[in-house]
Amino acid sequence: MTEATEDRPLASGPPDLRAEVENVARELARAREDHAPELDVHEVGVVRSVGKGTARVDGLSSITTDEVVRIQGGVLGIAFNLDPHEVGLILLGDEEKVEAGAEARGTGRPLRVPTGDDLLGRVVNPLGRPLDGGPEPQASRWRDAESPAPAIMKRGPVRVPLQTGIKVVDALVPIGRGQRELILGDRQTGKTAIATDTIINQRDTDVVCVYCAIGQRGAAVARVVDELKAHDALAHTVVVVASGEDPPGLQFMAPYAATAMAEHFMEEGRDVLVVYDDLTKHARAYRELSLLLRRPPGREGYPGDIFYVHARLLERSTRFRDEYGGGSLTALPVVETQAGNLSAYIPTNLVSITDGQIYVSPGLFQKGVLPAVDVGRSVSRVGGNAQLAAYRAVVRDLKLAYAQFEELEVFSRFAAQLDEDTRQSLERGRRVREVLKQKENAAMDVAQQISVLLAATEGLFDEVPLDDMEGAQERVLERVQQRLPEVRRRILDGEKLSDDDRAAMTREAAEALESGE
Repeated sequence: MTEATEDRPLASGPPDLRAEVENVARELARAREDHAPELDVHEVGVVRSVGKGTARVDGLSSITTDEVVRIQGGVLGIAFNLDPHEVGLILLGDEEKVEAGAEARGTGRPLRVPTGDDLLGRVVNPLGRPLDGGPEPQASRWRDAESPAPAIMKRGPVRVPLQTGIKVVDALVPIGRGQRELILGDRQTGKTAIATDTIINQRDTDVVCVYCAIGQRGAAVARVVDELKAHDALAHTVVVVASGEDPPGLQFMAPYAATAMAEHFMEEGRDVLVVYDDLTKHARAYRELSLLLRRPPGREGYPGDIFYVHARLLERSTRFRDEYGGGSLTALPVVETQAGNLSAYIPTNLVSITDGQIYVSPGLFQKGVLPAVDVGRSVSRVGGNAQLAAYRAVVRDLKLAYAQFEELEVFSRFAAQLDEDTRQSLERGRRVREVLKQKENAAMDVAQQISVLLAATEGLFDEVPLDDMEGAQERVLERVQQRLPEVRRRILDGEKLSDDDRAAMTREAAEALESGE
């Protein structure tokens, strides 16, 4: 009588048989994977209603916030409101292409945008689609449009300057790589001009630039692009556009998408400058979407998280420590004020988030003082640590003295007679103001700025007629450039301005003004 056979694994037995059975099992598993049909399991919802830039969908019970939803017809949406019985979407395309009853499927991922060097020199929308008539950019990588800000321990101090080429900014309101410097002022006062001049000034540096236009007119964006092309600055710039004609959802996502494109270069160890023009229109787009989807309004109709909306964007700007690559992301957000009201809701929010502000005064603009930077109301809380040593030696007390001059000039209008010291202070202040004037697209390097600022602080222009100030500056610049090339080189290399260098520059400037050559 034979004993009952116990259950044993198929692969038990002699070693050769075991190995052969294991090989056959692997081949069968591989064949089953190759020939098994792929199951595409998605939760399907139905569009119940469509509004301006928004839609409401039923049936997506497992959707997550900020998840991308693909709607029948090819329009994308982002889950914005997660209500018990429906999901509120912000649409990233034309709402006229979405109909009630259309299917909507969750993708299981947040919005992602293309990044890489192929975007340089291109004009794209926030989804990375070309707007310049060129081919589709070839993305080297895709990144989430919204991502957490870098950890504190990864951040390094701001010690390297970002030169704008604008005298009044580089000397009195300096910007460092990794800083967030707000540009604010009324409409048509030159805010965008300061930002574009800064981008143009990076053409001979290693800084990559991203210009994000939010809610602008198409003609205004085209003018900026043409200006960058004319000055050979578009090749190192990515232009991201969500114009005023685009859906509010695209306008809302534009700065986040632009930041994701910029972060790619920062993580490669490169320095990046991103301009948000402007965050006032961004806030209005967010307010519009929130009200359409019935989020509770707060001050001025904005939802209560509008501060967080901008904070989580600007906190992504920083400089990495060397062990993390040493890259940096410098942000120049632009915000519009009404009648110079700096205490309005959105401007005060952004002032508290950023590391300083450049205030463009409508009064100075109307007087022809361009760029119309109000030195007394502008401040840089970080950039002074990154300012080149030559600036600190020349303009140490210039900002305070210039602000005092502006106050003195106002009060002097009511005085019948002025003493000699007051008159001299006023005359010097007026000439310093002429020195700080600068035409658009007329960037000056560090050595040129130091030359004319030193001449102004030493009083060499005191006897020069105001009408001849522009010619006097040209003579000083030409003389110093021809006679002191070594001093120029040391200044450009970031070295300190020695007493001998300072004396030589002062002497050459004085001789240039005396000779009239």
